[in-house]
Amino acid sequence: MIRRFIAVPALAALPAIALAQGVSALKNHDSNAPVDVTSDRIEVQDRQDRAIFVGNVHATQGTMVMDAQRMTVAYAKPAGGGELQIQRIDASGGVTVVDPSERAKGSYGIYDLNRRIITLIGGVSLVRGGNTVNGARLVIDLNTGRSTVDGSAAGGAGVPGSTGKSGGRVTGHFAVPQRNQTAPAPATQ
Repeated sequence: MIRRFIAVPALAALPAIALAQGVSALKNHDSNAPVDVTSDRIEVQDRQDRAIFVGNVHATQGTMVMDAQRMTVAYAKPAGGGELQIQRIDASGGVTVVDPSERAKGSYGIYDLNRRIITLIGGVSLVRGGNTVNGARLVIDLNTGRSTVDGSAAGGAGVPGSTGKSGGRVTGHFAVPQRNQTAPAPATQ
């Protein structure tokens, strides 16, 4: 699977996350689609095979958008030249991931493009329609569309927004479809 690093700067955006009651709309997201990125500053550390975007970072890929204060893109240079291949994206500072039907936010985000797995950590919130789930860590598998929310981040004791202990809780608010509220029929004798 080839990852594109379109012009300097470019970035593969983090996909958004689904709520527990359904499969993510991003299950079949094209992570090879072209990417556009804007930021206040970019620093390319070519010897370390990474680019760092800082300040109001806004990345788009297809219908997905990711905003954060900082994103570090780790890439590989193919032997014999060619396009750079993005391997991993680390984001921090108010990470928000949005697609038309889902929205997720957290303090930190990791997108492993090779495994197609996204992890958000720290004060995580998932929203789809009128439904919201909150926790400390969110993991989504883009291959299956399955998402998992935990009450505490792995090693949560140093992660802002996590409970810092293994007994963290997940909370949720779920919309209930409106039903006709008819009065029960009187009993006949």
